[in-house]
Amino acid sequence: MRRVRVRPCRAVRQNPSRLPRDPAPAGPEDIDLYQGQKTLLTPTLGLRSAVTVSLTASAVLAGGLFAGQAYAAPPVPSITAPGGFVMNNGTGTTLYGKAADTRRSTGSTTKIMTAKVVLSQRNLNLDAKVTIQKAYSDYIVSKNASSARLIVGDKVTVRQLLYGLMLPSGCDAAYALADKFGTGTTRAARVKSFIGKMNDEARKLGLRNTHFDSFDGIGSGQNFSTPRDLTKIASSAMKDSTFRAIVKTKSTTQKVTTKSGGYRYMAWTNTNKLLNTYSGAIGVKTGSGPQARYCLVFAATRGGKTVIGTVLASPSETNRLADAKKLLDYGFAR
Repeated sequence: MRRVRVRPCRAVRQNPSRLPRDPAPAGPEDIDLYQGQKTLLTPTLGLRSAVTVSLTASAVLAGGLFAGQAYAAPPVPSITAPGGFVMNNGTGTTLYGKAADTRRSTGSTTKIMTAKVVLSQRNLNLDAKVTIQKAYSDYIVSKNASSARLIVGDKVTVRQLLYGLMLPSGCDAAYALADKFGTGTTRAARVKSFIGKMNDEARKLGLRNTHFDSFDGIGSGQNFSTPRDLTKIASSAMKDSTFRAIVKTKSTTQKVTTKSGGYRYMAWTNTNKLLNTYSGAIGVKTGSGPQARYCLVFAATRGGKTVIGTVLASPSETNRLADAKKLLDYGFAR
């Protein structure tokens, strides 16, 4: 048999000057936005083969634009209240502040601490009955204060007094609770003791700009707090399930025992109009007064996120509601 000798093929040399030149890549990927093509460059046998993936320039540019819009921070709201504060109730993160640490009169938002002190009592019996005293109604008349319209001689449970405290903002209910849960042999001593407990709670929370000289916010010049401190008080109070249930209640009718052993019904409506006008609102308390003007501690939950805050000294009831809504919207957008 005749042998055939096979010789290896030689690579044909080509003049590099005659080859088409590709532009030098800026990196492993070149993007030609004008042609709308993305070219992946891979070295193969000394030559570059291209795998082209369609990618329109308009999509790239539009994508960048939308991404920028998605992460744009919401504009900081302007409120009429000289003091305001908002935080994420779950994390404690500050979301907004305006003179947040300036001391101001708090009006009936003081009653948040009144309720907190009551609910923090050991072995608390919410169904224990308290007999309404004439001193409570006399106090309402002398101070021209907001009232739960409690009737002298009626026996009202502690739970019912808390509803009378937080919904119609009853100063008579506040007086009854202070008298019940303070210590001392006289009513004056018991009230003083209860106010002391309110200040003790403030210290436990580390609040340096808060002081109480009353059980209801009708003080004598030394009843003050700040938007930040009040928000922290409310946040702490909201950990209690009874408190949460009460402050989110729009209205209630309670059956109380009369002096003669019969019963009467007490109907109370919440002064916090945010509960009826803001989706997700869950509390917490209004306040007003000659010095305090119009105050509101507020909270709302949406999508598992709870935002809580305070506005102090808004110029009107309408303004405080509008301020609170603006701050809640801003808090949820953050």
